[in-house]
Amino acid sequence: MKRLRLSLLILAAFCGLASAQTLRWSSQGDLQTLDPHSQNELLTNSINGQVYDTLVMRDKKLGIIPALATEWKQVSPTVWRMKLRQNVKFHDGAPFTADDVIFSIARGAHQASPFRAYAVALGTPVKISDFEVEFQLKEFNPIFLQHASLIYIMNKAWTEKNNAAAPLDFKNKEDKYTNLNTNGTGPYILVSRQPDTKTVYKRNPSYWGKIEGNVQEVVYSPIKNDATRTAALISGEIDFVLDPAPQDIARLKSTQGVKVIDGLENRIIFIGMDQARDELLYSNVKGKNPFKDLRVRQALYHAIDVETLKRTVMRGQALPTGATTPSPLGTYNDPALEARMPYDLNKAKQLLAAAGYGSGFEVQLDCPNNRYINDQSICEALSAMWAKIGIKVNVLAQPRATYFPKAEKLDVSLYMLGWGGAITDAETVLTPVLHSRAEQGVGYYNWGNYKNAKLDQLIEASSKEADAKKREQLIKEALKLVKDEVLTLPLHRQVIPWAARSNVEAVHRADNWLEWQWVKVGPAAK
Repeated sequence: MKRLRLSLLILAAFCGLASAQTLRWSSQGDLQTLDPHSQNELLTNSINGQVYDTLVMRDKKLGIIPALATEWKQVSPTVWRMKLRQNVKFHDGAPFTADDVIFSIARGAHQASPFRAYAVALGTPVKISDFEVEFQLKEFNPIFLQHASLIYIMNKAWTEKNNAAAPLDFKNKEDKYTNLNTNGTGPYILVSRQPDTKTVYKRNPSYWGKIEGNVQEVVYSPIKNDATRTAALISGEIDFVLDPAPQDIARLKSTQGVKVIDGLENRIIFIGMDQARDELLYSNVKGKNPFKDLRVRQALYHAIDVETLKRTVMRGQALPTGATTPSPLGTYNDPALEARMPYDLNKAKQLLAAAGYGSGFEVQLDCPNNRYINDQSICEALSAMWAKIGIKVNVLAQPRATYFPKAEKLDVSLYMLGWGGAITDAETVLTPVLHSRAEQGVGYYNWGNYKNAKLDQLIEASSKEADAKKREQLIKEALKLVKDEVLTLPLHRQVIPWAARSNVEAVHRADNWLEWQWVKVGPAAK
């Protein structure tokens, strides 16, 4: 009888462990594509990052650690050498070599890739041997290793075999084999993909690294509606929610069997304006562009009641700022750069009148509705605020899969964008977002398409300055210019609480990245 009881206990423990090895999680939107060089968007990157490895990766505190590269050395200011990890296999069994690195950097630098600026910043990779690569840069790159953490490594032979040597052109609705199929070296392998419904992964039994967690299977199911997503977590239908609605946080904290994991994200949310066209695409103003006038941009800024936005829309889950860097470390914690222009409706009206728009005007604000925390609600709140100074703002909120291709074509007049990730250095926003649009991916996310020669000079100088003090001065001068010219309308840095069942352990990183190999799912509470 004792042996039978012992056997039953062991069997029960085993069944509990087995059932705990599936992680079922959700957020409000789906990843956009499985092609790792096609869309530079956080959820897409973070899920593809479980399948594809980079040369170096981030630890739990966002430090740079070895991945497919085991060692690196800066031979000179413009030359880096990396030794590659040996005995690594892609999911189809093919060996990983330097050829895959060279191919992937070139693919990431393709004109169709939003990662182009990062890949180009790595210079020209040259094969020294099958397991050593030299990167020859045109100029000094102060964040070379951080750029190396952003380009996923693909299998050259597999990609070429499937006619996907160039990345999928997402904004023009191109379709390729890599849109629904994968072949990486990462800790998880794709099992099935049903866009906007469910994507399933299994653990890679041949992964080169040590997996700390116990998750054998991952099921990702996007749930657009906030209430439905919360209900699914509370009922136990899912185990983890990446983006619980701010209005649900208090309830979740008091719900038995559920916990909230708080954390600040390195991400700035801001509004951009078309400052290039002579006439806006979506406005009743004809023959001229009001956003070219500094006074109009200042008026929009002064009419934003950011504290009310924080209190009523974000339920306190936001840190207002006047800066355009994802992290205050990007401004070197400079109070002058972090300070906001004051909320002042009278001044806003005076500025509009001085600019010739005393009666206001009408314009469309394009917004995602499933990308950032309360993104559509923020846009609707801004519309109400700007109505107080006579500007009628029509909000067009769309799913991320529709919104981003539209914005990337510059098919916007007024738009929302969030920018951030693991890099806290200002370079992460200066070159891809604040510089004017140029070749090799520079300014790709400058959807307002403004051009400022002085700003470009400062950004270019800071991106190759080796002296830390001189570089700090250049960065601060560039950010001050962005601030003085009101080239963007900064709102806040997101605070990202995660919500999970009480038996789930996850590491909350400041880049809002859920690393599956660190997750532990214990037996469900009875």
